[in-house]
Amino acid sequence: MSVQVVAVKMAEVELKDIPSKDLPPVSPVPPKAEEKPAVKNEANAAAAPGSADPSPPTPSPNPVKMPQASALKRTDPQQNGGEAFVNRDGTVAEAPRTVKKQIQFADQKQEFNKRPTKIGRRSLSRSISQSSTDSYSSAASYTDSSDDETSPRDKQQKNSKGSSDFCIKNIKQADFGRREIEIAEQEMPALMALRKRAQGEKPLAGAKIVGCTHITAQTAVLMETLSALGAQCRWAACNIYSTQNEVAAALAEGGFAVFAWKGESEDDFWWCIDRCVNVEGWQPNMILDDGGDLTHWIYKKYPNMFKKIKGIVEESVTGVHRLYQLSKAGKLCVPAMNVNDSVTKQKFDNLYCCRESILDGLKRTTDVMFGGKQVVVCGYGEVGKGCCAALKAMGSIVYVTEIDPICALQACMDGFRLVKLNEVIRQVDIVITCTGNKNVVVREYLDRMKNGCIVCNMGHSNTEIDVASLRTPELTWERVRSQVDHVIWPDGKRIVLLAEGRLLNLSCSTVPTFVLSITATTQALALIELYNAPEGRYKQDVYLLPKKMDEYVASLHLPTFDAHLTELTDEQAKYLGLNKNGPFKPNYYRY
Repeated sequence: MSVQVVAVKMAEVELKDIPSKDLPPVSPVPPKAEEKPAVKNEANAAAAPGSADPSPPTPSPNPVKMPQASALKRTDPQQNGGEAFVNRDGTVAEAPRTVKKQIQFADQKQEFNKRPTKIGRRSLSRSISQSSTDSYSSAASYTDSSDDETSPRDKQQKNSKGSSDFCIKNIKQADFGRREIEIAEQEMPALMALRKRAQGEKPLAGAKIVGCTHITAQTAVLMETLSALGAQCRWAACNIYSTQNEVAAALAEGGFAVFAWKGESEDDFWWCIDRCVNVEGWQPNMILDDGGDLTHWIYKKYPNMFKKIKGIVEESVTGVHRLYQLSKAGKLCVPAMNVNDSVTKQKFDNLYCCRESILDGLKRTTDVMFGGKQVVVCGYGEVGKGCCAALKAMGSIVYVTEIDPICALQACMDGFRLVKLNEVIRQVDIVITCTGNKNVVVREYLDRMKNGCIVCNMGHSNTEIDVASLRTPELTWERVRSQVDHVIWPDGKRIVLLAEGRLLNLSCSTVPTFVLSITATTQALALIELYNAPEGRYKQDVYLLPKKMDEYVASLHLPTFDAHLTELTDEQAKYLGLNKNGPFKPNYYRY
């Protein structure tokens, strides 16, 4: 064989580093007789057209180990992994073969098929995208994989005190959840201060609070604060994907009646709420809601309970909207506190929280790079403002859709281009909804999106993206990872749908604890206010938190920054017509 033939042969094989200990200390073993035809065929295949010498090269009698850069294992794919090394004269000699065990795909498939397929009471809509039900909190997952497929409703669990008045994923995770709660306490100074100042007075003694919020480490700090102030609590989750299982376990271990786990079905969701409310010998007298589902369930199933309920505290846009609808229709039979529109909730939680968590949620689920991406944000309220500011800072090209001319003008003045969704839907890389409305992104827009477009929602409810229209036979759902689904069209186009259109940040990541401290403190003070208010102070209507309480919540967080407020002199206070201790702004003031 000519040198050129050997060179071509060498170019066809794969190069791999071979440790010096793998090189044989003696001359290579010549090929076996039955292997000669295969080697001959290799030479014929490697030789140039018209070559008359198909014979394999004769090994050199004194092969030597080449320098490290040339001491190379050479694998010929046609020889099923046959190996060779280079002689000093440049020829290639075959080394002794090793038998490699082939991967048994058939066996693996059989093993895979042996995995449990029980899905408990999960509904069909949840099983279509199993990724969401199998995911856990942003912290490490501590769930025992052996019981992942077993519905918590089918388990019999007890805490260390023997109580079974709860339904969670796994009580054994309690220690991990307790550590997360302890971390959250460090970033929630106002709640801890409130707990310390008021626990001697027990302003919530006798209060029986039923709650329906996101069950996270931050909520746990709130619940334990309410308990320290004298309240009894029963709790369910307001979102089927946002529960941190280990935190729920810690609460259950601590004696709280918690009914929630990450990845609930729709049926599980309402069952958990019912278990919180419908319990023998326990009647709630306060409601803490996030989204209005708990309030709606009590109105629908147990309307007589409102005879003993003193008030409702609601913290979301969606829930507040429902309360105002009830009030307008004359069906609101107890006072309600609108926490969502309090300054400390709207200007901090909605704006600053979403400014950080939108990036976190998108990065964790898609690993997307934001620089240069075209993004459309539907809605320029406080949530939209936070999302736009974050994306712009990361180098994205941001468009905004808005129905309100005032918010629209704000978007324009902030440097964003105001568009209609149909004008940019074909070209954008990411679509984010945060309007609190329904059918903002409908099937028509989903059909026109570019391949690989990421679609997500930052509003409380899952009504903004018409996900139901995507559950049709011609479209294929493909699980990518936890909370991430490909929806594939017949022509091969696919979009990336996050959290099945539910709240992105709490479903797919976390939110900044410090900001939640502001909201949770506001909720606690609203509960204290409604529970202790003398009869007649609040009628059957929706109220905003008093301005004085808003300012008090803000003041509790200032020491964290070593901030020092300036105090008015008597002359200045008289000039402005204010009390030196506040409130400092009238109720109509727009912050």
